[in-house]
Amino acid sequence: MALEKQNVDLTLPQAVPEDDSVELGAAVKDSRVQVAGQWRLIWWRFRRHKLALISGIILIVIYLVVLFAEFIAPYDPADFSSKYTYAPPQTLNLFDTTNGQFTFLPHVNDYKVEIDQVALRRTFVSDPEKQIPVSFFVHGWKYKLLGIFETDVHLLGATKKGARVYLLGADSIGRDVFSRMVYGTRVSMTIGLVGVAISLVLGIFLGGISGYFGGWLDDVIQRLIDFLRSLPTIPLWLGLAAAFPVTWGPTQIYFAITIILSFIGWTGLARVVRGRFLALRTEDFVMAARLDGASQFNVIFEHMLPAFYSHIIASITLAIPAMILAETALSFLGLGLKPPVVSWGVLLQDAQNIRAVATAPWLLTPAIGVIVAVLALNFLGDGLRDAADPYVH
Repeated sequence: MALEKQNVDLTLPQAVPEDDSVELGAAVKDSRVQVAGQWRLIWWRFRRHKLALISGIILIVIYLVVLFAEFIAPYDPADFSSKYTYAPPQTLNLFDTTNGQFTFLPHVNDYKVEIDQVALRRTFVSDPEKQIPVSFFVHGWKYKLLGIFETDVHLLGATKKGARVYLLGADSIGRDVFSRMVYGTRVSMTIGLVGVAISLVLGIFLGGISGYFGGWLDDVIQRLIDFLRSLPTIPLWLGLAAAFPVTWGPTQIYFAITIILSFIGWTGLARVVRGRFLALRTEDFVMAARLDGASQFNVIFEHMLPAFYSHIIASITLAIPAMILAETALSFLGLGLKPPVVSWGVLLQDAQNIRAVATAPWLLTPAIGVIVAVLALNFLGDGLRDAADPYVH
């Protein structure tokens, strides 16, 4: 009775119409975007680029290999065994089925040697009757992890004494291609980073000064750029390689050449930065910063540079693959790194002989590393370039 007197409405509330819920979700999303910081907006937009996200994960794995190359490689890259010349890759089997049931027993099949009656040469054939047990975190040759901690533990290796495991086969003198490719990753993926960093700093600094101040300073910097862009790179590379002291090792010479060439390679980025600065220096937000009393340094680095992060990111992500491809090409031709240094380009020198490739096609495996790394860097660069300007749809 009391409820009737008070006219209390006991009916359930009606559901929000579907259109209204969609509009409400869009409004909430818009409000989050309006209050979010720039880096959060960049991350939200970047994670929508699935290919770039996958490429970033791949590059993280590659640089983990760079950091822990000694731990991942089962053998010293210079260690060889003439008994296994051009031994083919062995398949890693995780389960043993010899007894008719699946037993977790990581192993590879041993080799047996047969004589090719036509070519009159020996060939390696997988022998399933002889298994080589494989285990994780095995003891092997000693090294210093991260150059600090001395240890002999490796990620993967054979537990049978005297046995060897060739996951990617062996080269002409019986060296493990997998171990050498892991070490080559360290050299090829890091040797150009110093040069790219120097080119980035010089390109942004000199290009920014040229475009922001203009006048005679702009003329001097542009004529310097014209002169540097006229220099032929390959003859300069050869001349510098011959000019360094003979006591220097191959890695020292290559680093020195890379650093010197980076003082030439900043010209392209400088032209891009100059053009953007010429377009931005008359924009309203730049004029407002000047009228507000901001210093020239603050105007350049706090207001103008963030306006074209996408251009800078695109230049960086294109420069690093270019460095990797240049090292690979020059080392392949014998003009870059040379043995005993191990890089992807040096490893591909074994693939110059068509007879060697026909006998051991796994010698081309380092080319797969080059392709994967370059594609991952390009896809990551595309995603970062788009995400760096989150207001553009």
